[in-house]
Amino acid sequence: MTGIDRPDTPYLGVPSGGAATPAGTRCRVEVDDSSAVVRLSGVLDPAATDTVRDALLARLCDRPGPIVADVTGLRVDEPPGRGVFAQVRREVADWPAADLLLCDPAVSAPGTADTTFAGVPAWPTLDGALAALAATPLAAVLTVDLPPTVEAARQARDLVATGCRNWGMPTLTEPAQIAVTEMVNNVVVHARTVMNVRLAPYDNTLQLSVRDHSPRWPTFAGMSPPTRAGGRGLLLIDTMARRWGTSVVPDGKVIWCVLHPDDEATTLG
Repeated sequence: MTGIDRPDTPYLGVPSGGAATPAGTRCRVEVDDSSAVVRLSGVLDPAATDTVRDALLARLCDRPGPIVADVTGLRVDEPPGRGVFAQVRREVADWPAADLLLCDPAVSAPGTADTTFAGVPAWPTLDGALAALAATPLAAVLTVDLPPTVEAARQARDLVATGCRNWGMPTLTEPAQIAVTEMVNNVVVHARTVMNVRLAPYDNTLQLSVRDHSPRWPTFAGMSPPTRAGGRGLLLIDTMARRWGTSVVPDGKVIWCVLHPDDEATTLG
């Protein structure tokens, strides 16, 4: 598999401190560290889709908020490559404050679904795409990097309490604290890496995520017998959250969940 996380692959340098692209790849990925833009150029063929997916997900992990993929200099060599942008957008749909937009000169009207790239919203100019991002400010996002220590869960709960108070979501404070505690403890006990905790409101829901740097996949076996000790972390998340899941990203994973106030009267009542 061609991907930006292969340690044995030689890399081409990229200007302005951006992410690198594997040498020999016909699709080039450049990340602008000072903005939300990821520039793609060259040829997008099936062999390059993993590289593109990994680069976009890595940027969405590193930077809160939506990003813009500028495909002005990109040519689609084969139809299967077109779906990678829609795949990434679906993957991050329930991440806190995450989305993918396109800058594609081929679109006929700003903000319309791009037929070339499977319905991802697109703007014909980069200025237009960035203006669309500016219209949805990210002041509501809260994020913190934490070490894998016993204090991490408490700090994550404090962050959740602050967010729920600031955003007028008091009924979600307790379930969100339970969920984030289990997500963080999973990292402390199993992944044992530094982590990033992120939360943001979306409509009337609360989105939570914890990103770590371990490939170890969490397992969920459903309901466990009352005599079983431990192993209930994912069960608690499943009970509290309307939706939850795990996304594979370069150098690790993101565990995310979405909480809705309408669910909590039944869950905690």
